[in-house]
Amino acid sequence: MTAEPQAKGLNAQLIKVWTTWGTRFLPFADVASPELPLSRLLRLSLIQVSVGISLVLLVGTLNRVMIVELGVPASLVGLMLALPLLAAPFRALVGHKSDTHKSAMGWRRVPYIYMGTMVQFGGLAFMPFAILVLSGAQQAGDARLWLGMPTAALAFLMVGAGIHITQTVGLALATDLTKPEQQPNVVGLMYVMLLLGSIGAALFFGWALAEFSQARLIQVIQGCAVTTLFLNFIALWKQETRIPSRLRQAPAAPDPSFRESWDLFMSRDKTLLRLVAVGLGTLAFAMSDIVLEPYGGEVLNLGVGTTTLLSALTAGGSLIGFVYASYILSLGADPFRMASLGALIGVPAYGLVILAAGSDTPSIFTLGVLLAGLGAGLFGHGTLTATMQLAPKGQVGIAMGAWGAVQATSQGVGATIGGAIRDLSRGLDLGLAATPKADGYVMIFGLELALMLATLIAMWPLLDRDRAA
Repeated sequence: MTAEPQAKGLNAQLIKVWTTWGTRFLPFADVASPELPLSRLLRLSLIQVSVGISLVLLVGTLNRVMIVELGVPASLVGLMLALPLLAAPFRALVGHKSDTHKSAMGWRRVPYIYMGTMVQFGGLAFMPFAILVLSGAQQAGDARLWLGMPTAALAFLMVGAGIHITQTVGLALATDLTKPEQQPNVVGLMYVMLLLGSIGAALFFGWALAEFSQARLIQVIQGCAVTTLFLNFIALWKQETRIPSRLRQAPAAPDPSFRESWDLFMSRDKTLLRLVAVGLGTLAFAMSDIVLEPYGGEVLNLGVGTTTLLSALTAGGSLIGFVYASYILSLGADPFRMASLGALIGVPAYGLVILAAGSDTPSIFTLGVLLAGLGAGLFGHGTLTATMQLAPKGQVGIAMGAWGAVQATSQGVGATIGGAIRDLSRGLDLGLAATPKADGYVMIFGLELALMLATLIAMWPLLDRDRAA
């Protein structure tokens, strides 16, 4: 008889703890309001969680499995991973289209998110079979290679296109639901959930693939497809209000075209230089994305489960950087100084990664990876915040799309360059490391150090010297 009152009392205590301590310590939890409770915001952020799961699968797990376990050349893997990222330039256009979309159901954002989800699901559904066909044909050198290559390319392209559509329009929907003064913090919350999803996925994939087999690989990838579909549908439930009447209301003024919006955005002072700095910094952090795990496997003799945890370590470092940057920037610091600090941290980070090649201490390598994630988080948050603050009135969406397009395209170029250098240097003794098989990797990390310095030079004219960092 007393069980039910006790259960109610316990629930009330848990709710009280969550509302007092949760909003105090959960990053960006103070953006909640009576009109938009934290539970609804967290549910909407499941879109970002699904994006993080898919990104870890592509960049973290599959590149190691395809290169080391399945014997696919790193240059081909880099090209495959670059395909979804090269769809990123259309992010600004997708965001602009979702702003002006007319739907018979009265929605603007939801149809685009559903479309992106289904494209992403379709790519993940047949991806493992395409990868296995590609791997078998590569090893046997038979005609199946001409089937495996385009099929795998299509799978990667579909997953990438789905990620870009759902993430761009999902952030736009989150912006629609919040007040203008809360929008930057909401975007911050979404990206923190992206990192948490990445960490959780990396831990799970490392556990699931500790005993590698082709059958287990198929189960993991297709399970990821079902999970992303489920999360996105839950996230969208009753989020966007249906307004069929908007179809019958003539707008007071015609919406600006994408070209007009883009020209207005680019006309702002130093916009091009900002985008160049974003591209250089992202290229510097991304060039080793597809070779860190193979480097750990081939040079440092780490297992699949251990190297997969590197994605969680990188995401954890980025999460620390993102939370720290949010706190400091909320105090009025210059976002470009924060981004410059991230690039500066990248210098010792990749120095430690290079040093690990001649050492029997894996902790040196893991510390370098953690610092690289921290630097990437500071750099990404700083440049995104600067882009939002300097966007023309009413154009935060296209500004974020431009930032995302440059960042993702640079990631694709970096992955391709990193994979090509790794393949071209195989079998060559360049004298860069204690063991010849580490030479190609050391060359990549050294090039990243040079790009970090170039990023700092590009950032110098952008610093606000009248504002303390």
